[in-house]
Amino acid sequence: MSVAARLPFARFARHRTRRQTSRSGFTLLELLIALALLGLISALLYGSLSFSANSWDRGEAKVEQVSDMRLSEEMLRQTLSAQHPLRFHKVVDQPLYFAGGTDSLSFAAAMPGRAGGGMFYFRVSVAPNGARSRLTLARVIPDYSANALPDFRDAESSVLAEDIGEVRFGYFGRDPDINEGTDPTWRDRWDDPQVLPQLIRIDVKPTNSAPWPSMIVEPRLAPEAGCRAWDPNRNRCTAS
Repeated sequence: MSVAARLPFARFARHRTRRQTSRSGFTLLELLIALALLGLISALLYGSLSFSANSWDRGEAKVEQVSDMRLSEEMLRQTLSAQHPLRFHKVVDQPLYFAGGTDSLSFAAAMPGRAGGGMFYFRVSVAPNGARSRLTLARVIPDYSANALPDFRDAESSVLAEDIGEVRFGYFGRDPDINEGTDPTWRDRWDDPQVLPQLIRIDVKPTNSAPWPSMIVEPRLAPEAGCRAWDPNRNRCTAS
């Protein structure tokens, strides 16, 4: 083949080699697009992992909260169910150690044997704790020679739950001196010093979570159990 005939073929070969070389690499635009896609995928992956971690933490916090709520409910239920119709025997009418208010409840009950035993006067209420509040169970030893309900100034206190916004109590029973033919009703205070309510309802509302399920407890002992002379017609304790 002559030199003149080989020149066009050589130029074609060099041109083809340059085209293949340019196709085998990345242009700057392709590299930028690849980096952008990589950054987007990394961001999505990080967001997914972060969301999963936060969901796990929220799930653990929810389980812990429900567990604490159930423990507190069980402790309250056991204590309220152990109510005793303790009375002021130094007072003529022998009223009960019981004060049922809208946002607090005071009652006498026996401490479980595993906790030391003995009779105590308890109060369930919400107590301030800095900027937050907590549900507490305070207790004092009753003074059997007293003629008025004790205060809780120097009482021992147990924390039942933290961050509690509100606690409400309800009482199911009849008004004082109402006959047995009248149907009992719910009320937000208990004013009968001689008879315990038939049922007690507790509604607890935390500050930053859903309200607890309403808890209803029935005192186990009848009020005449703590009276020396009981008048069944009037449902009243009389002087012995």
